[in-house]
Amino acid sequence: MATKNNETKTSAAKTAGTKKRMTKKERKARQKKRMILFGVEAVLIVVLAVILFLVTKVDKMEATEIDESDITFNEGISSEGSTTGGEVPESMKGYRNIALFGVDSRTGALGKGTLSDTIIVASINEDTKEVRLVSVFRDTYLNLSNDTYNKANSAYSKGGPKQAINMLNMNLDLNITDYVTVGFQGVVDTVDALGGVEIDVDEAEINHLNNYQVGTSEAIGRKNQFTRVTSTGLQTLDGIQATSYCRIRYTAGDDFKRAERQREVIQAIAAKVKNASASQLNDIANKVFSQTATSLELSEILSLLGDVKDYTIVATDGFPFEDMRATGTVPGKGSCVMPVSLESNVVQLHKFLFNTDGYEPSANVREYSAKIHQDTGK
Repeated sequence: MATKNNETKTSAAKTAGTKKRMTKKERKARQKKRMILFGVEAVLIVVLAVILFLVTKVDKMEATEIDESDITFNEGISSEGSTTGGEVPESMKGYRNIALFGVDSRTGALGKGTLSDTIIVASINEDTKEVRLVSVFRDTYLNLSNDTYNKANSAYSKGGPKQAINMLNMNLDLNITDYVTVGFQGVVDTVDALGGVEIDVDEAEINHLNNYQVGTSEAIGRKNQFTRVTSTGLQTLDGIQATSYCRIRYTAGDDFKRAERQREVIQAIAAKVKNASASQLNDIANKVFSQTATSLELSEILSLLGDVKDYTIVATDGFPFEDMRATGTVPGKGSCVMPVSLESNVVQLHKFLFNTDGYEPSANVREYSAKIHQDTGK
């Protein structure tokens, strides 16, 4: 991203007939800005991640460091600057992909042993600042990264964020190395700090929204301290209301529609963030990190909070895609969402995220796709 150096108009600069040279302080600031460009992107991810979390009841931060040598990439794929072999495919250069998780925990645990009921891949175009979000449906039948097959959300339970990242990389031909797992309270705090978000509530949702407010308010220590939604249509929802809206899963569309609501609230919050003050953003970040596990550092995120306004969510979708999925029972695994086929879905995913025509999935993905077909008959 090109930036203009701030010019200090000293008397010497006015009289000099030569090109202005940067001061030591300016050079240091410019170098720092380049070095922590990733921190700019991380700001957006943290703000987004806090909104998408719907069912966690967490009240403290829990850091989980991940050594990149533990991250798995498929044949021919790696991350920027990786030392594990491979390279970034040409079609994925200039993008940063980060995993966002929301875990079903009532004890405050953010690591292994909890189910990731929210799984979202956030892909950031580093040149245009455009962001695309893809929900990976929690019941999707996939390789859990250890050649056992089950619902996608069980990867986090069995191996924490490391295994969940590997599950995404292996099944989707991605190169994720970073993650954010956020807490339930953060959703409420973020929405309230921004003065609420604009959501269009329909007739089928209103009763479920109010019913969920009972459990949401109790989970954050404010039992029955909520305001009922009494009318349908576009309106401003507060933190408890918006969080409860995200949790609705008993209307037409079931979990597919719930994931869509999550992305809808993310977009509503992102719109409010663009007009938020620096003090609001700092307040949000500080509250969010009290309930966050992440591979990112708070200090570099806080340093560039203002730049979050440069980013725009341009598209969202769910994986497997609507015209390439089926539902049914897999023996011993219960009711699952089945990619039809995984290989075809990955082709479409890379088109959606990276605008890649005719993407050729790796040999790994083709192998997993055949196994899923064998197990499910889809």
